[in-house]
Amino acid sequence: MLISEFDYELPEELIAQEPLAERDASRMLVLDRARAAWRDSSFAELPTELRAGDHLVVNNTRVFPARLAGRREPSGGRVELFLIEERAPCVWDALARPARRLARGRQISFGDGRLRAEIIDAGDEGRRTVRFDCAGDFDALLEEFGRVPLPPYIKRAHMTDVTDATNASGAAQAQLEEDRERYQTIYAARRGAIAAPTAGLHFTPRVLEHLRARGVSVTEITLHVGYGTFAPVRASDLGQHAVAAEHYEITPEAAATLNEARARGARIVAVGTTTVRALESAAREGQSELMPCARSTTLTITPGYKFKIVDALVTNFHLPRSSLLVLVASFAGRELTLDAYRHAVAARYRFYSYGDCMLIV
Repeated sequence: MLISEFDYELPEELIAQEPLAERDASRMLVLDRARAAWRDSSFAELPTELRAGDHLVVNNTRVFPARLAGRREPSGGRVELFLIEERAPCVWDALARPARRLARGRQISFGDGRLRAEIIDAGDEGRRTVRFDCAGDFDALLEEFGRVPLPPYIKRAHMTDVTDATNASGAAQAQLEEDRERYQTIYAARRGAIAAPTAGLHFTPRVLEHLRARGVSVTEITLHVGYGTFAPVRASDLGQHAVAAEHYEITPEAAATLNEARARGARIVAVGTTTVRALESAAREGQSELMPCARSTTLTITPGYKFKIVDALVTNFHLPRSSLLVLVASFAGRELTLDAYRHAVAARYRFYSYGDCMLIV
């Protein structure tokens, strides 16, 4: 299939720029695959949409502040690094901007100079390999100088001239702090993602309490969201596209719990496409049974894929022509998914990371 078959028109004003005041106040489009129909609901109603005995699976990865704004030495020109993969201690692959200013050997200083970096290799499409030199704990300095790695469609114009979080204006600092808290699920525990598993952003303690009271169990797994999840699909033919590897972990306890649930006929409800990718990657060959594991997955789900584990899905609305939209369409059917998206546009749903969501059953 062609990636052009997974396109839709979206007015720019429907791209959510801010989170709602309450996480669980989002709208939710309920998509019924068997009936090829949908209806409008709200995320707060998720517990009533699920059944006693259902098993909800969430991704407990935690986003770290992977965007670093600094200055080239000795010119002082502003540059940005977006850390995407750790190669060795203090050595990272990054996306650089402006990349043309960051050739091999260039030096960068961040904040008050306690964190410095050297470009040690230059690749295509703005990729650079960077070695950091720091006075103190690297992760602690990232927390101090780094910024929330919001996707580029969320605009933060007042942050463009800020070279580190500590130098932000009052308004910028308040926005930065809100994003640090809201671009993170309430159950985020294991640091390692460069993007949030955004379907999980809607959950509140109240919703989780109501789910458990209804007899819905909740299990945590981990997939550290990497650049592969949101990298653009550059191949016109989906058969030539592969999602880059991401590390995931399913503990023996989680695998045993989910295998027992499947054995008694319970539905497995995945929260987010990252959870789907981890669960389906851990399925035993040719079986609907999970293996405990801690490894990387290169699984790329496209139409025709036979889902082994996941029975229902909570997911946000995704970009046109993206691997995430392809995964959702593989689960719900391309035509039904795109019809539902067109309804969501007409009904003025909020799209993407800080937007509304779907429940696909």
